[in-house]
Amino acid sequence: MAQGFLIDMDGVIYSGNDLIQGADKFIAELKERKVPFLFLTNNSQRTPRDVVNKLAGLHVEISEQDVFTSAMATGWFLSHQKPNGSAYVLGEGGLITSLHEYGYSLVSQKPDFVVVGEGRNFTLEMVSHAVEFILDGAKLVATNLDPSPKKKGWSNLGIKSIVAMLEEATGVKAFSVGKPSPVMMRVARKKIGLSTTETTIIGDTMTTDILGGVQMGYRTILTLSGVTKSEHLIHYAYSPDIIVKSVADLNFDELLKK
Repeated sequence: MAQGFLIDMDGVIYSGNDLIQGADKFIAELKERKVPFLFLTNNSQRTPRDVVNKLAGLHVEISEQDVFTSAMATGWFLSHQKPNGSAYVLGEGGLITSLHEYGYSLVSQKPDFVVVGEGRNFTLEMVSHAVEFILDGAKLVATNLDPSPKKKGWSNLGIKSIVAMLEEATGVKAFSVGKPSPVMMRVARKKIGLSTTETTIIGDTMTTDILGGVQMGYRTILTLSGVTKSEHLIHYAYSPDIIVKSVADLNFDELLKK
């Protein structure tokens, strides 16, 4: 039976601007064994090219086809909900690129959707416009609901806080496309041509990667090299199938037996 991997990036492959020890060998072995894989990121600012360039700066070579972002998942979702629709966007870079690629028009009047992604250039005026559009019938969609890391000096508020502001102002609940949503998890699996039982997700966060994998019926691997630590696991009703310190500790022969 074929086996393949959906792999989170920040906290699994790198931490900030540093490669996690052994991650380069892990990726090299995936490619050498021709194992299907796809890197998943909830970061909607980055395009696949941005991700490729970041890893290249860490001396890891991948292609744009190896990357799937929440922005790409959002473009896919909207194009299936309303082909060639329109959106008012609170977001940048990768999200704007993805929506264009899926045939969406970015408008400042009467949008079909208000779409929220990562960004640092939001203004209260933009948020006010978004509120008006939602109250006028536009659907509210978030690329993900990642929270702020709640650290001093962090300039990204986190999409969850922006979405919460819009939800409170409108009384409308956002639909989130990114991890752990089954939308992103299912489309990602199909992109590498695997069935549910053939798919393993590797991540460092219980509330996105592991939760999404559990809900989809994928095998789940938690790495302790990122957000979630072993002492946190007691707080969750669900558990990963495998726990490792980092991807460097994974045994391919054992993983590919299933």
